Amino acid sequence: MAKTNKYEKIHQQDANACGSPFEEFVEFFNHFEKSNATILDLGCGQGRDSLFIARLGHHVTGVDLSEAGVHQMMERAHNENLQIDGIVADVVEFEVSSEYDVVILDRVLHLLPNDDERLLVLQKACDGVNQDGYLLIADTPSNKRLIQSFFDKRENQWKQVKRKKGFLFVQKKNLN
Repeated sequence: MAKTNKYEKIHQQDANACGSPFEEFVEFFNHFEKSNATILDLGCGQGRDSLFIARLGHHVTGVDLSEAGVHQMMERAHNENLQIDGIVADVVEFEVSSEYDVVILDRVLHLLPNDDERLLVLQKACDGVNQDGYLLIADTPSNKRLIQSFFDKRENQWKQVKRKKGFLFVQKKNLN
């Protein structure tokens, strides 16, 4: 049985249901020095992060279960001639097939039904980050312990660059 997305109807009714990007993401990308970076936005919804990041000249791949959300994002990207690829897929089942300079999990983990799926998506996101690349996470306080524990067990691979209420930004260490 196919999964349903509670945001599908919300996206259909409001083209800006999720609002603007979080200031923490805006600040990160305003100071991000790499140009024409590759970004993966897992759980992109209507593209609030993807569109903002693509406007800065980066190439973004946005993945979301909501067909309406991805369609709205792609329509805006087309109208603005932005470098965005939109993929309608469940983030749990999506196979990250390449590495990115930045992977974003913006309030998607709390939508998953259990910790096993949250950990699976976290691992996929980590696997998709280039050496010296970043994983940017925004989520609810209920998942803070799970997310922090995940990275505490991998402290030899990841360096925390921002830890603030609801946000954890980590950088993959260059092990070469």
